[in-house]
Amino acid sequence: MTRKTADDFHPEVLKLFDQYVHGQASRRDFLTGAAKYAALAGVTASGLLAALSPQFAAAQQIKPDDARIHTSYVEIDSPTGNGKVRGYLVRPAKLSGKLPTVLVVHENRGLNPHIEDIARRVALDNFIAFAPDALFTLGGYPGDEDKARELFQKLDQTKTQEDFVVAAQYLQKLPEGNGKLGVVGFCYGGGIANFLATRMPELNAAVPFYGRHADAAAVANIKAPLLIHLASEDERINAGWPDYESALKKHGKPFAAHIYPKTQHGFNNDTTPRYDEAAANLAWQRTIDFFKKHLQG
Repeated sequence: MTRKTADDFHPEVLKLFDQYVHGQASRRDFLTGAAKYAALAGVTASGLLAALSPQFAAAQQIKPDDARIHTSYVEIDSPTGNGKVRGYLVRPAKLSGKLPTVLVVHENRGLNPHIEDIARRVALDNFIAFAPDALFTLGGYPGDEDKARELFQKLDQTKTQEDFVVAAQYLQKLPEGNGKLGVVGFCYGGGIANFLATRMPELNAAVPFYGRHADAAAVANIKAPLLIHLASEDERINAGWPDYESALKKHGKPFAAHIYPKTQHGFNNDTTPRYDEAAANLAWQRTIDFFKKHLQG
């Protein structure tokens, strides 16, 4: 079967899906809005939604039991957050000295199989990766993307942000780590990456993928270099980019930003048709090179 891409869907369907994924439209809203485009394509609106939804098993790159890595789930106390944080800790099976650490922050569905796979990919590039689950105190990622989005709306975001601060501090202090910390996040996680850059002066590198930009008033606090990845067809996120870019320049902050042509929000997520292989590969290589430059040694 030929894998579908964003080009197989009407732009309005992609916009509707983005609104649905981010809680700005209900499932019924999507189905109603997509119906006429589905009819033109000779499918049902439900079929369009299914085609756009994640296919975790098909996209998995590294199996959880891969002999090259060691994985475990770790719980840590988060007294300023939601009380506890649980996350997926991944490191190379064979340690060659102390390694840099990278916090991996999920989208707005919690720690799903795709983000666990991302953490394994990071570890195979000789980092220690830790991917927390913001939904842990609500029962954890429920195994269903719709239910996960519903749970996400129940989070106290102020406390959840503190959970990520605690997780980052835990990771940075790991005995196997070299004391240097990076963060990479996607969508919601990209927003957390930007937030941590303003909150943690000890952060050494931050890589937000199409995430909510940091508040302009907080940009002066940033110490870590930023590598910012944006999708060209992402009106919702890109609307705030000029102000963020202006604030970064005003305060002389070290950053590089890349806007990938003809890409959709979520272009790095290889479980859905919005994935763009060329852009994702380039962005990922830039990310790993960036972490090696700022975290190693």
